[in-house]
Amino acid sequence: MEKFQWQIARVKKIVQETPSVKTFTLQLPQWQPHLAGQHYDIRLTAEDGYQAQRSYSIASPPEQVGEIALTVELIEDGEVSAYLHQGVAVGDLLEVRGPIGGYFVWGQELVNLSLLLVAGGSGIVPLMSMLRHRAAIGATNPTALLFSVRTAAEVIYQQELEQIQGVDLRLTFTRQPPPDWMGYRRRIDKAMLTEVLNSFAIQPQCFVCGSTQLVEQVANTLVDLGLPSHLIRTERFG
Repeated sequence: MEKFQWQIARVKKIVQETPSVKTFTLQLPQWQPHLAGQHYDIRLTAEDGYQAQRSYSIASPPEQVGEIALTVELIEDGEVSAYLHQGVAVGDLLEVRGPIGGYFVWGQELVNLSLLLVAGGSGIVPLMSMLRHRAAIGATNPTALLFSVRTAAEVIYQQELEQIQGVDLRLTFTRQPPPDWMGYRRRIDKAMLTEVLNSFAIQPQCFVCGSTQLVEQVANTLVDLGLPSHLIRTERFG
């Protein structure tokens, strides 16, 4: 018997987060609480039987009962993301299974530890689930988010991120920052990570999510700066 059974979810809501990113809120007939950082699989089946399947991180917190939110970036030549962005409307049905994943999760045992989140682009999605969960349970652990994006138009969840209480939000723009931007305007580097690490009184638990290149560079740099590898959890997109 499969550990994770496929089920038919109904699309309840679609939000255009950025020009290339949408959030799909799905109602699940067999909902169960997930851990912040887990993902769901979506499977599409064509009339001729051809199937395409992709995994998408959960953006919603475990406290959002009966439904999940999946934030999906439109990928060039991406079969599933293109269908979701161009062919799915509210009320449509999608085949999903989950929640899946047990390593890249912010669980109960970590709630009181300082928390450093590092994201590149759509790598923010599972970290957003962690931040929303943190807010929902009223956690007060020291928390910082370092978020690298190319342009001002590509900051996923920008308004919500700016309003989250108790989080040291640090954006860095690698191509086109907003007008009059006084913050970081480069790729995440050693100096940037040093500044963020130095803002913590004790070494934080760290979650890094984004492209393979970003994740490897950030993780390796954190180790070089003295953060033990057991405090660094990574997830790569693409």
